[in-house]
Amino acid sequence: MKQKIIGGAVLILVLVGLFWLGSRGQAKAPTAIENSQPSAKLEVNETKYDFGAISMARGPVSRRFTVKNNSTEAVTLESLTTSCMCTNAYFENGSERRGPFGMVGHGGAVPKLNETILPGATVTVEAVFDPAAHGPAGVGQIERQIFLRDSAGGSVVFDIKALVTS
Repeated sequence: MKQKIIGGAVLILVLVGLFWLGSRGQAKAPTAIENSQPSAKLEVNETKYDFGAISMARGPVSRRFTVKNNSTEAVTLESLTTSCMCTNAYFENGSERRGPFGMVGHGGAVPKLNETILPGATVTVEAVFDPAAHGPAGVGQIERQIFLRDSAGGSVVFDIKALVTS
């Protein structure tokens, strides 16, 4: 009897330990770009947008953000990525549209952006969020990010959020 109690206690401790280790790995979502600072050369009209309540059945929703090179030098945009596979980003420069750009490490390599913006020029970053991407488990409040990084190590982070309903 004593051996069963000890065995049960050890099993519970092992399960609790595995749960704790698993939750530690899930806790840190990619919400920021490491080793970067806000871009001093890029000007944006807004960096946050709330879609409000959206149904999974509604399908993808999108928001366009404008980015202007407010410096006297050309700026090279190195990368455009997202924080989750449910969000894609598109880059628009005049009539040229590139993308989708997505989450690093999920579903293959994300292509480099490598676009140059001339002084005074304006481009658009479109964020597209699919409320059905996570299925029924994805219902509730979400917050996602789109990261635009320049070659000088500066970045712009666009934040989107929504209340996903079934």
